[in-house]
Amino acid sequence: MLVHLSIRDIVLIERLDLSLTGGLSVLTGETGAGKSILLDALSLALGGRGDGGLVRHGAKQGEVTAVFDLAGDHPARRVLAENGFEDDGDVILRRVQSADGRTRVFINDRPSSVSLMRDVGAGLVEIHGQHDDRALVDPEAHRSLLDAFGGLQAEAAATARAHADWKSAEAELRRHRAKVEAAAREADYLRASVEELSDLAPIAGEEEELAARRQVMMRSEKIATDVAEAHEQLAGTTSPIPGLAGLLKRLDRKRDELPGLLDEPIERLDAALDALSDAQMGLQSALRSLEFDPRALEETEERLFALRAAGRKFAVPVDDLPELTARMIGDLAEVDAGEEALGRLEAEVGRLRQAFDALARDLSEKRKTAARLLEGAVMAELPDMKLERAAFIVEMTSDPETPSAAGIDTVEFFVRTNPGTRAGPMMKVASGGELSRFLLALKVALADRGSAPTLVFDEIDTGVGGAVADAIGRRLARLAAGVQVLSVTHAPQVAARASTHLLISKSEAEADGERLATRVAVIAEEGRREEIARMLAGDVVTDEARAAASRLIGAGA
Repeated sequence: MLVHLSIRDIVLIERLDLSLTGGLSVLTGETGAGKSILLDALSLALGGRGDGGLVRHGAKQGEVTAVFDLAGDHPARRVLAENGFEDDGDVILRRVQSADGRTRVFINDRPSSVSLMRDVGAGLVEIHGQHDDRALVDPEAHRSLLDAFGGLQAEAAATARAHADWKSAEAELRRHRAKVEAAAREADYLRASVEELSDLAPIAGEEEELAARRQVMMRSEKIATDVAEAHEQLAGTTSPIPGLAGLLKRLDRKRDELPGLLDEPIERLDAALDALSDAQMGLQSALRSLEFDPRALEETEERLFALRAAGRKFAVPVDDLPELTARMIGDLAEVDAGEEALGRLEAEVGRLRQAFDALARDLSEKRKTAARLLEGAVMAELPDMKLERAAFIVEMTSDPETPSAAGIDTVEFFVRTNPGTRAGPMMKVASGGELSRFLLALKVALADRGSAPTLVFDEIDTGVGGAVADAIGRRLARLAAGVQVLSVTHAPQVAARASTHLLISKSEAEADGERLATRVAVIAEEGRREEIARMLAGDVVTDEARAAASRLIGAGA
């Protein structure tokens, strides 16, 4: 609940520190004393719209701090934890509003955003009044309130999960179908490409190996030609070896005829013949080593050129052809297996849709039951508030063809204020006073279900008096047994039932006697009797009014 509210320099409020307790707290005071300012300041701390005009005249900035004491499992703590604000102490919302329109937000003394403050504040405080329509015109809120009344939150959450699962499977089915259809459009191309690449059977690194082999073959061919020519000179028909050998034999026969004169030439010719014979054998051996099949070079070149042509055709490096082949084979396999996979996905989508439909139908039936019970609970509250001829209707329509995460139902609260008239949305049919009483009846029927821990009612008793005001007071007190209730009221019957009475007044500002400032004070028993007597009698408080105030306080005790 809200345990402390601190306000600095907001409109007429110069400085205010207000401690609050549970139960029913009422705020009373003369018209124009600043009751609405107090609520505007609280709204600012809950993430409401900022405005430089809220800053007190002459001040550079205003500030509002709201402190909440919450249970450890309150949803607001979960929201804070999800945003990095883990704290098991008080939740402190602080808003600084500058006169130039800028605003700063702090949660637990850490800078934050207005949107997060608004999300947290929505779970902490509900402000209701004649002109407040947040919970009344939004059918989504009505459906959530009906689920809260019927205790159907678990069923609603299960339906939402089933809807998410179904839609997720549908999205996967759409993605897979699009992929298969795209692949199917290229199936002929894929099959031809896979056949071509499979026949080619490229191997990673093959291009480099073939290019190197081709270079070696080309170099070997040129060298072999030169070696063959040299060998032909030494071993062919024009070889000098036979002639030199014959010449050597003739000279050797003449050696004895010329003693000592031919020895050296003969020795040198003999050595030359040996060298030429060795050279011939060496060239012959080299030729054998350089032997190659010209067809091997041709085949190597054909393979190399075929790989490079495929690379150009498929616009990938030659070394990537094996990977491309594998990918195309996989894509072709997906095309071939696509229908089977689509069938499985379609079956899964159908199964999940059936599961959602079953949960949604069950939830819808339970909502119908809860709707009738809620109608009865609200209707039971109306007679005492002089709405005995009115009707509260939970308008619920179910359409299985337009499902959502919330199920198949739309829910809106309708009212009929007089018999014979057409029922319609609460905001359009009910007048201001009727609207506030319908709202109060609804909140009493919901009790602590679907409510924030702090409820604020802003002059919902306007335009009513006597028994109706007393009925409103009794219902506010009943609400306050489960949640903290703050009520701005002009009705003494409501004020008499409060556990805490706050008096709002205007007086001269402490720092500047020429300006007025709003004050808020908790008044004790005697002051409370006097304030309620003023509310009964007006400016001149009589003993009769005091006696009537005492009776009201006694009746409300």
